[in-house]
Amino acid sequence: MPERINCIQHPRRESRDARERKELISRGARSKPQSKTMLTWKLPRLVTVQQVPKVFHEDSIICGYRSPQSSATACILSLFQMTNETVNIWTHFIPTWYFLWKMLSMLFCHESLHDPFLWPLLVFMLSCCIYPLASTCAHTFSIMSTQARHICFFFDYGALSLYSLGSAIAYSTYVFPDRWVNSLFHQWFVTCAVLNTIICTGMACYSRLGAPFLHYNQLLIERFPEVARPRFSKVLRTTAFGYPYFFDTIPLFYRLFLCSGSDCTQNATVTLHIGHTFLALLTGFLFATHLPERLAPGRFDYVGE
Repeated sequence: MPERINCIQHPRRESRDARERKELISRGARSKPQSKTMLTWKLPRLVTVQQVPKVFHEDSIICGYRSPQSSATACILSLFQMTNETVNIWTHFIPTWYFLWKMLSMLFCHESLHDPFLWPLLVFMLSCCIYPLASTCAHTFSIMSTQARHICFFFDYGALSLYSLGSAIAYSTYVFPDRWVNSLFHQWFVTCAVLNTIICTGMACYSRLGAPFLHYNQLLIERFPEVARPRFSKVLRTTAFGYPYFFDTIPLFYRLFLCSGSDCTQNATVTLHIGHTFLALLTGFLFATHLPERLAPGRFDYVGE
């Protein structure tokens, strides 16, 4: 009898354990899709140039547009997919942290706050951090709405002008040849750079939206200079970016190409300045001409914007 009882009870315990395991498995199977749904982020859908309003169009860029009226979350998620803005955004975002690291290193390693000679360099480094960060934010969130697009790029233009002002402050301290120091041009150089910053920021903003009290109307978007007169808008914006650069680099150009004598020191920085000047002119040329994407529309959608 005891053996028979054991044989009868043992299968009962196995069947009960089996049922418990099955219930646990079934509960896990039911809960697993729910947790997966909660942790999964869906990347925004990309559209073509025909599917976005004209104000969002980029010259010779056909595909890779993000959907207008996107949320802030969708804008951030779009950084991790290949759009026609991804390369542009990341090539601004990564240098931001590099310049921030260089500025903080200089602050903590050289006691720059106690040396007035290094203050202009700190101002320049700060502008190097602000400009790419502002550009990163502008290109990231510019698709939230038409109004947001204008506001974002207004900050972008202002940050670029601020970088130009930082360059002028640094050049005024470190680049002016000795024969120009304390001259009338040297004394008014930074003041003129401040005026250039204000005027050229206004020019760049006007090239996009016009005078708000005369042009801004959400129902009449064709009145915007960027849409109604694209060539005029492009010339105005290129001038707003190019003029401060050429003004700020007058002492540098003189040192590189015209200066001679004891007050024009030749050292390793000359080669760096020549390379920087070449790249700056190349950047301006590509911005103004929309090359190479203009030669093959649709082929450079992800690197030409």
